[in-house]
Amino acid sequence: MDRGAIRRKLALGAAVLAASGVLALVAPGSAQAADGSCTGRKVKTLPFSTGTVLVYRSNGYVCAVTVPDHPGTRRSMSVSVQARGNRPVVDRGRFAYHAGPVTVHAGHRCVWVKGSVGKGVVSSGWILC
Repeated sequence: MDRGAIRRKLALGAAVLAASGVLALVAPGSAQAADGSCTGRKVKTLPFSTGTVLVYRSNGYVCAVTVPDHPGTRRSMSVSVQARGNRPVVDRGRFAYHAGPVTVHAGHRCVWVKGSVGKGVVSSGWILC
């Protein structure tokens, strides 16, 4: 093999490595919420009349996001997560795409998740016990 062939193979290898690194940074992992804000495994989907609350769990942490059925218009939204024995952590406001993420350390405790979009509301009761 001559020097030119070796250089071309090294350049090709470097280009493939660089491209795979860029793809790893750009493409979100499958274990993340649609907006890439919660990590972990999706453990619960709480649908309601105007949206959905997505609940994720990872290493003792629970994360939740409220997503409207028709995103793009600013409207009143909220999401809250409460680990049993603690106060709820809430994100409330006028959002176009999602409320949250809200993350709490639950360990092995139950959590209560609530979400709303406009007049539609969902409340989970104690889950993930």
